[in-house]
Amino acid sequence: MATHTDVVTKPGPLPELAEPGMLGPRPIAKSGIWSWLTTIDHKRIGIMYGIAALFFIVVGGIEALLIRIQLSVPNNDFLVGDLYNQMFTMHGTTMIFLGVMPLTAAFFNYVVPLQIGARDVAFPRLNTFSLWVFVAGALILNLSWFLGGAPNGAWVGYPPITSPQYNVGYNSDFWIMGLLVLGVASVAASLNFFTTIINMRAPGMTLMRMPVFVWMTLITNILILLAFPPITVALVQLLMDRSFGANFFNYANGGMPIMWQHWFWVFGHPEVYILILPPMGIVSEILPTFSRKPLFGYPLIVFSGAFIGFMGFAVWSHHMFTSGMGVVAVLAFSITTSIIAVPTGVKIFNWLGTMWGGNLRMETPMLYAVSFIAMFTIGGFSGIMHSAAAADYQQHDTYFVVAHFHYVLVGGAISGLLAGLSYWYPKITGRILNEKIGLAAFWTFFVGFNATFFPMHIIGLSGMPRRIYTYDAAMGFNFWNAFVSVSAFVLALSFLMFFYNMYYSYKHGAVAGNDPWDARTLEWSIPSPPPVYNFALTPEVTHLDDFWHKKQTGQPISSAKSELVHMPGSSYYPLVISVGFFVMSMALIYIRNHTLLSTVIAVGGFLTMLFAIYGWSLEGPGGEMLDPNKESGAYN
Repeated sequence: MATHTDVVTKPGPLPELAEPGMLGPRPIAKSGIWSWLTTIDHKRIGIMYGIAALFFIVVGGIEALLIRIQLSVPNNDFLVGDLYNQMFTMHGTTMIFLGVMPLTAAFFNYVVPLQIGARDVAFPRLNTFSLWVFVAGALILNLSWFLGGAPNGAWVGYPPITSPQYNVGYNSDFWIMGLLVLGVASVAASLNFFTTIINMRAPGMTLMRMPVFVWMTLITNILILLAFPPITVALVQLLMDRSFGANFFNYANGGMPIMWQHWFWVFGHPEVYILILPPMGIVSEILPTFSRKPLFGYPLIVFSGAFIGFMGFAVWSHHMFTSGMGVVAVLAFSITTSIIAVPTGVKIFNWLGTMWGGNLRMETPMLYAVSFIAMFTIGGFSGIMHSAAAADYQQHDTYFVVAHFHYVLVGGAISGLLAGLSYWYPKITGRILNEKIGLAAFWTFFVGFNATFFPMHIIGLSGMPRRIYTYDAAMGFNFWNAFVSVSAFVLALSFLMFFYNMYYSYKHGAVAGNDPWDARTLEWSIPSPPPVYNFALTPEVTHLDDFWHKKQTGQPISSAKSELVHMPGSSYYPLVISVGFFVMSMALIYIRNHTLLSTVIAVGGFLTMLFAIYGWSLEGPGGEMLDPNKESGAYN
């Protein structure tokens, strides 16, 4: 059942919170590990998403450094053959599905309800479910290292490379099942955030008064809901091929391997915008605050984001120009790939217009935001080059493409996410990041990133293929590969400095207060960190940038605390469901060689899920009534 938050305007005896026929009320667990495992509070869930994402960014970064060690000199044997294939496959899969996506989900969880004036998301227990299913998917992918071999068919998983005839171990099965489980987590979260944004905005917050980050969250989650079904269908088909002898992609028996490419890229190119639109929203929040002026062209930025989302489904086959689609298809997708650059350019000029004439404060969040604009623009220009099929033929599957998408996803997406971490860190922790360490980390990141990835354009145009583990000294790639490998360690150092700053500032940082940046949106109108109930009184919005407007015009910002607030109780059922899902998924990986045992274990996992779903359906709202006049409601 949906969990809800109620406000009782007249203080009095606490009402009975169990509903007829439901299980008894379960209070809010406020401290200890169990409280984190069973929480349904969007802020705690956001923090756990963020910690998991940063952990896997470190894991993906270590995998990248191991790749660079192998490529630092010609004819190296540090990582060879299938082990190298596993490393670059897991690097790409980890950074996309376990790093950048959950880090954006962390911001969705923590920030969006605060920005729209809500006390939580629409379905708090479904939110918890999506977190623990994400953890299950991440475990499935990474347990493969210890259970016979990690995925080794690249993050794109093309058959016949991943077909049972050529990939006989369980490597690709872990990849397939891990992505299927992660897809369930993503779709559940997207339904939740779509419902939350549409239905739970504060009174007066029309769609065109929403913060840009909320808009980009809404568009991103629409993309997830539309893009994940195609990859889910393809993954199920590939699983059927591998485990049950189907022939969806087996060419020898009439299957079509090329169909996998279409299925994958119908998902894969919108996925690029699933990764980049949230950082665009973050940058659109930071630039006006640190320029001390309103966002230039708010409607254009909103509609450009929507147009990017729509066009994201019309460009997938530019990834397949070398597959022999024919002149007409190549021409059509060349045109759409060129068109999608237009709304991106509109956003860039609006961001520049926001800074133009502003009273700029070049603090750490602003520096990462400006870096996002510059680096993403470079990545965009190299992407436009791929809309020309002749150029794409030369660059396809070379290190030029590696340089391009890292400028988009590291220089772009990760720069924007680091900007967001710097910006909202005071709201999450109540402490401001140390500016000196922050500046050192930023400039190390900026130099290390460009020194790592810009030379890849050069070696790519010189002919170095991607996904190879060695090269001969006579090929002329020696200097730039050594330079890139050293630079990669400088880039890694910048992340260590950023993480150290987070730890140091949490222990010793200056107290932030409610609004350290003189910001514009509702989350800065409440204490840092926010109380359990977020807002003692539901805010009423009358303008775009309503908090800023009230401060500028001298209107009072209500701090009255006269209501009892009902916050729903904790629940362990989402965790139990995810455990059952994990057990069932792991059993299905081994089903083709251990049919009876795997079937029994899979049924056991499925029955565990059914038990937990049944308990969830009978669970009352539980929780407790909080009086903001007497307690902060903060967690220990």
